[in-house]
Amino acid sequence: MADRLEITSDLIEYVCQHGTRETVPLEKLRRYTQSLPEAEMRVPQEQGQLLHFLIKTLNAKKVMELGVFTGYSTLWMASALPEDGRLIAIDKRKDWKDLAESHWEEAGVRSRIDFRVGRAERTMQDLLAAGEEGTYDLVFIDADKKSYTTYYELALRLLRTGGIMVFDNMLRLGDVIDPAVSDPAVDDIRLLNRRLNEDDRVIISMLPFSDGLTLVLKTT
Repeated sequence: MADRLEITSDLIEYVCQHGTRETVPLEKLRRYTQSLPEAEMRVPQEQGQLLHFLIKTLNAKKVMELGVFTGYSTLWMASALPEDGRLIAIDKRKDWKDLAESHWEEAGVRSRIDFRVGRAERTMQDLLAAGEEGTYDLVFIDADKKSYTTYYELALRLLRTGGIMVFDNMLRLGDVIDPAVSDPAVDDIRLLNRRLNEDDRVIISMLPFSDGLTLVLKTT
C-alpha cells in the first residue's frame, strides 16, 4: 500500500503507549521538561526509544551527544549502555546541568555520562587531538543547526566504520522545502541533506519522523 498514514496526536500517543518502554525516571524528566518554556527543544518520547534501540542494536559502548538540554535523550541513551559504557554529552549551556544530573543519578546511570559544557565543534576537535578518531559507535546530533555540516565531518572522523550518526530536525518544520525561507540554520540543513545524498562514504535513511530524523551509517 503506497498511501502514507497521516500522523495525528492520537496516533503518536498510541505509539508512545505501545511502542516505548519509558522508565519512571524518564517519565519524571519528560514531564518536568514539558513544563519549561523551552519544552519544544525536548526529544520526543518515541525518538528516545529509537536512540535506545540503535545503541542496543550496535552493542555500543561509546556514544556522543551534541545538545543535551535537560538530559532526557541522554538518559534514554545512557540506559542502553553497559555498565562500562561511556556517553560524552556536550552542551554549550549549563542551565539545566543540575536537573539533568539528578535524574541521571536517580536512574543509576550517572557514572556512564561525561557531561561537558562548551562548544561542540571545539570539544570534538579536542577528542580527535586526544586520539579518539574512529572509536565512537553512535553520535546523536541535535545542537546548533547552522553548524550541522561542520559537525558531520567531525563526527564522521570520530565514528568507527559501521557506526551511526543520527541527525535531528532535518526537515526543520517543513522550512527545508519552502523557497521563501532562508536563514543560516535552514540553509545549512539543506546543504547537509544534499551532501548526505551524494556522499559515498555513508548510507543514509531520512525518516519523516518527528521533525525529520536522518540515520547515517559510516561504511568506510
